[in-house]
Amino acid sequence: MSDSYGPDRHPAEQPGDPAQRQWAPPARPVPDPTRPVYPGPTVPTLAPSVQPGTPPPSGPIPPPTSGPVFGAPVPRPSAPSKGPGWVGLIAAMAVTALVSVGATVAITDATGAVNQSTTTESTTPPVTSTSSGNPDWEAVAAAVRPAVVTIQSEGGGEAGTGSGVIIDQDGNIITNHHVVSNVLEGGTLTVSLNDGRLYSATVVGVDQTTDLAVIRLDNPPDNLTTARLSTSDDLQVGQPVMAVGSPLGLSDTVTTGVISALDRPVVVAGEQKNSSPENPFGFPLPGEETQQTEAVVTNAIQIDASINPGNSGGPLFDETGSVIGINSSIASMASGSSEAGSIGLGFAIPVDLVKLIADQIIQTGQAQHSMLGVQIGTGSAEVNGETRMGAVVAEVQPGTAAAEAGLQVGDVILQIGDHPVVSGPSLTGFVRRFSVGDTVQLQVARDGQLIEVGVTLQAKS
Repeated sequence: MSDSYGPDRHPAEQPGDPAQRQWAPPARPVPDPTRPVYPGPTVPTLAPSVQPGTPPPSGPIPPPTSGPVFGAPVPRPSAPSKGPGWVGLIAAMAVTALVSVGATVAITDATGAVNQSTTTESTTPPVTSTSSGNPDWEAVAAAVRPAVVTIQSEGGGEAGTGSGVIIDQDGNIITNHHVVSNVLEGGTLTVSLNDGRLYSATVVGVDQTTDLAVIRLDNPPDNLTTARLSTSDDLQVGQPVMAVGSPLGLSDTVTTGVISALDRPVVVAGEQKNSSPENPFGFPLPGEETQQTEAVVTNAIQIDASINPGNSGGPLFDETGSVIGINSSIASMASGSSEAGSIGLGFAIPVDLVKLIADQIIQTGQAQHSMLGVQIGTGSAEVNGETRMGAVVAEVQPGTAAAEAGLQVGDVILQIGDHPVVSGPSLTGFVRRFSVGDTVQLQVARDGQLIEVGVTLQAKS
């Protein structure tokens, strides 16, 4: 049993011509599209492949040849392709669709032994602001870029590129679940360091619930630069931030902006469906049942720093060069719009949640989540002459923490701990930040009165 929030119908459930549906680009390759959905710059093809652990060859990149370019979809693979996990933003964004930011690019095959370096380890040093008080982004970029990697995945008939951040000398790297999901049943991961060295990697564990994953270099060098993980407790709206990653496969890309909002409830729901010659995009057909995967609910950091497909799993830094989040999704205009790519609505998973999940994955290979034990929706309550939004309890599951605490159907949860609750997804996102066994105080509206309810969170089963 688990806390659940029922998202609106997925866009893919709507009948009609797929070409007319308001889709944002997928996180994975889609079969045989007629044009790039995220048009990118025309760039030369990748340089000749090199052995993992060796620096890239010197000299100019060979002239462009025919084949895919960054920003264009990968040609349809010979193996049947799994349909993409189409996603939607459950928020007041009627004209946008939320997509996971994983780019589709060609992958250079990397084989052979991995060589180790012998220089000393390092951690990104703290960076101070300039004398004028403004962020020194040049210094931040120089300090943190060596800790950011490009991840190339190939498996299940799919190929994709994402980003990640090195967190320790063992070669553990945090990224998104959707960046590596295509290799969970077999495939290859190739990690490109900032200096061009290539290493094979293995999945340590994934957590689909939070869209987080940890991978590990198979034979890490001794001179890895690791990132410093900060806290998300002290973040402020308007605070400057820097995103580093591989948008559209363009590795080592830096963009800056500000935090636009905190604790933004974002629901990403996906449906897995195999494609076919009659239905190449894997859209559910009218009257056809589909399998709904578990929704990813995050009270995210909203940013206006430009992030695009390929930034998935990459770090979000503050002005000192500390990681404050992991970039995971964007809101994009519908396919028929004149806008494309980033429209200044990006979302990152707060670093405190990232640390909670990553630590569990590294220690046990999986993550455990806390739960209340309720079915919830979004509604309002009248309290002291005021109308307040919150999470409405639709069902209390027997034997759960919620039942033991005395929560009732019709209760409207307005606050958990110090965090105001404004919707069902908002409550779910906050609950996932706590550990199993934590006791939290809920502010509940019941029959026009405010009451306090203490709940000891249980493990999700």
